Amino acid sequence: MNFRAWLSAVGVAAAVAVSAHAADKVISTQSAGQPVPGETVTSTSGAGPSAKVTSTAGPNPGEKVISTASGQGNAGDTEQVAALFHQRFPDLAVTAVRRTPYGLFEVQVGMDLIYTDSNVGWVMEGPLIDAATRQDVTRERQEQIGAVSFDQLPLNLAVKRVTGDGSRVLAVFEDPNCGYCKQLRQTLEDVPNLTVYTFIYPILAPDSRVKARDIWCAPHPGQAWDDWMVRGKMPAPASGNCSAPIEQVLALGQRLMVRGTPTLFFRDGSRVSGALPREELLAHLNKPTQKGG
Repeated sequence: MNFRAWLSAVGVAAAVAVSAHAADKVISTQSAGQPVPGETVTSTSGAGPSAKVTSTAGPNPGEKVISTASGQGNAGDTEQVAALFHQRFPDLAVTAVRRTPYGLFEVQVGMDLIYTDSNVGWVMEGPLIDAATRQDVTRERQEQIGAVSFDQLPLNLAVKRVTGDGSRVLAVFEDPNCGYCKQLRQTLEDVPNLTVYTFIYPILAPDSRVKARDIWCAPHPGQAWDDWMVRGKMPAPASGNCSAPIEQVLALGQRLMVRGTPTLFFRDGSRVSGALPREELLAHLNKPTQKGG
């Protein structure tokens, strides 16, 4: 179970306060002593005895904060944080725990990143922004931990489509019922000289598997995929003796921690989730090829 799914399962087990922003959510397991939005909160725990984290506002849009304790203690190492996190949230499998330069600990649960203090007295999910550089630290870290050597992808399990000289190369996990995947495909229509390896990843709807099989078994699967995703035209149903590598692709996606579609893999080893705008997509496609890939 990932952290977002766990949050959905919390339900009414904790008191929930919803701010003016619909995406904001604060969950507290305490009955008193918690700061309210606008109240100044100062913590002296974290990277060291002089580290100080001060907040003068409630959570930002998209952030989720869960408080499980009232006090702060001495900084602990990553093993202690991992153990405390497991005590608080035994249903979540921790992949790794790391210190950050911001006086926080980063807890990795699958591809989700959660931030906490040394006592796991609170946890926060949401983009961590470097105020000096304006960089989305969370997104950069997710790209780093999700990096995959392109030449290790089993491209024989993918549907291949080439336009022009095919010099730009992309692999992508997509579901035939994914609206954002269809948006991405519209963008790809305007990208010249492109080779796309599509891992058809049927995870969204009961008929996703049927569509995946019909497209894979079409005479020209790459064209059939574009016809469906861009033009809404499905091929004829697959014959009974045709088999598609659906289970292999699902297993691959689980191994690579692909939690949603579209998920894109580039030749430089980076990965990105979501339907990227054209300029950002081209920036990734035009990066130098990863050494050894």
